[in-house]
Amino acid sequence: MEVINYFTSDNKDHWLSEIAKSDWSAGEYLATLLREEKLSELVGDGVRVLMLTEGERIISFCTLASVDDVQPTDLTPWIGWIYTFPQYRGNRYAGLLLQYAENLAKADGHQSVYISTNHTGLYEKYGYSLHKIMKDIEGEDTRVYWKSI
Repeated sequence: MEVINYFTSDNKDHWLSEIAKSDWSAGEYLATLLREEKLSELVGDGVRVLMLTEGERIISFCTLASVDDVQPTDLTPWIGWIYTFPQYRGNRYAGLLLQYAENLAKADGHQSVYISTNHTGLYEKYGYSLHKIMKDIEGEDTRVYWKSI
């Protein structure tokens, strides 16, 4: 297994088609933003799209960005669009990818990371704690988790 950054990969077309195979509407939205080169407009410059891969297949993907769907906020950075393909679930692969993103954030000088989600009980097993309920860009409540890194 290897973690690849979409933006520095040699085969963006292939990886974009793999992300687009996600059965999650947010994954499809991410693929659209990548295809239209509009992701940084939404989540800030320097965004990374990280993919845990095995050969030519994506196991799991996420973003590491200065902002996410909770805007405006001083909280940064955010791990978002966290997804594991169904055939790989139950193996804690998302945890490997989260750890990779956390290490990048730490190397960038951050002391904590944030995740916006409606899931309960998913990120706690990776050391995240509920920070508070906040409003997302749609005006809906979202659970904001944080982790000291």
